[in-house]
Amino acid sequence: MAVLRRMVASWARRAAAAPSRRPGRPGRPRRGLLSLRHDVGRWWRRLRARRDEPDPRSIVARAIATIGLTLRRGLPTRPPTIDPTLPATAQIVAVQHPSTTLPERPYDLLLLVAVLGLLGIGTIEIYSATAADGLTRFHDSAHFLERQAGFLALGGGAMWLGARSDYRRLKQWTYPLLGGSLVLLAMTLFAPTLNGARRWIPLGPLTFQPVEVAKLALVTYLAYSLGRKADQVKTFTVGFVPHLVVCSMMMVLLLKQPDLGSSVVLGATTLGMLFMAGTRISYIVLAVLAAAPVAYHMVVGTSWRLQRVLAYFNPEAYAKGDGYQFMQARLAMGSGGLTGAGLGGGHQSLGYTPEAHSDFILAPIGEELGWIGVALVLTLFGVLVWRGLRAALGARDVFGGYLAFGITLLFGVQALFNVGVVLGIVPNKGITLPLVSCGGSSLVITMFLVGLLFNVGRRPERHAPGGKPRDLARRKRMRVRVLVA
Repeated sequence: MAVLRRMVASWARRAAAAPSRRPGRPGRPRRGLLSLRHDVGRWWRRLRARRDEPDPRSIVARAIATIGLTLRRGLPTRPPTIDPTLPATAQIVAVQHPSTTLPERPYDLLLLVAVLGLLGIGTIEIYSATAADGLTRFHDSAHFLERQAGFLALGGGAMWLGARSDYRRLKQWTYPLLGGSLVLLAMTLFAPTLNGARRWIPLGPLTFQPVEVAKLALVTYLAYSLGRKADQVKTFTVGFVPHLVVCSMMMVLLLKQPDLGSSVVLGATTLGMLFMAGTRISYIVLAVLAAAPVAYHMVVGTSWRLQRVLAYFNPEAYAKGDGYQFMQARLAMGSGGLTGAGLGGGHQSLGYTPEAHSDFILAPIGEELGWIGVALVLTLFGVLVWRGLRAALGARDVFGGYLAFGITLLFGVQALFNVGVVLGIVPNKGITLPLVSCGGSSLVITMFLVGLLFNVGRRPERHAPGGKPRDLARRKRMRVRVLVA
């Protein structure tokens, strides 16, 4: 026993005299057996701290911020320290450089190539799909092509306006845009019926679709409101209910037209932006569960919607009715093969596929350009979404980031629904393919939204009336301090 006591005393003296190897504390002697108590206490505090697990979106935000900083600097960097109590988007903003150190960027050429590619493919296929119909109805095979070219010219001007003007001015027009879009949606209920729905307001020889203005108004409102309520976005009454009420008002007016597809797109965009802003997932699940009985009643309580759903599950049984359009689209996609029949070589566009230039534009693309053409269109949309997210993450302010993310999400959701309808993955909802389908007011407003993406991604500096740039960095740091406090 005496030998054991001498061994323990010798070990304690050596442990006390040995220098510490812990980083940051060179030369500090260990405290022998007391260090075990210190380590146990530290481990116990860590175990207690594990009860407050961070939101999974905070981990995503930290990863996105690290990747963004790495790409900008070209060097490996450590993950920045982020307060896990902040919402996901507020964490991304907290790790960005101050506004004055973010230089202006040139216009995104990859985004421009993707947009021009989609517009070019859409214009060519619109002419190919409508040449026979135009010659039969208007005695001019280029009738729809000339109409599309005119709206492309107007859309080019709208895209230039969105890219050159200060997007921050939309904050002043948030509530006028919101109120005006609701009034326009209500006016459609008194408009004449076209193709079984009241979605368009006649303007002489042209028609105007108010849902496109509603998309711009909703995204602008969500970007403005979520930017202001960054520290209250997790509260139910302040950060969740007001945004859901505004979206629900638009959805109710759209369902009265009826336009179930656009209402689903607006609802999915709203929930996606709320999720990215950091709202609780339980609130989103609650909203989806509350909307499920309403959607069930809208489908089962309406005979033609129920017929569409039944035709979706068994299109062959309804091949001469509600499943006719999908069956012809499937024939077009299947007959195209890998490389397609060539431009102008399709047969389903000779009056067999209804709305081949609008909702089902992907069908003539698959028939004439094959699966290679379809893959090219999907790749261009992937580039569009990628560059849109890049613009959102690299935005100079919170409003611009939310605005770019909302526009990108809107394009992505609408494209997914359209492709899913043509391929038979989801029931027919009457949703156009952005930048590809034939359109009037929808094409012009869509190109204006693309211009806003160019604007946010360019990170323009705000200039005061005297010509000097305002000190946005100081104001931004003050907002971040308020959020942390």
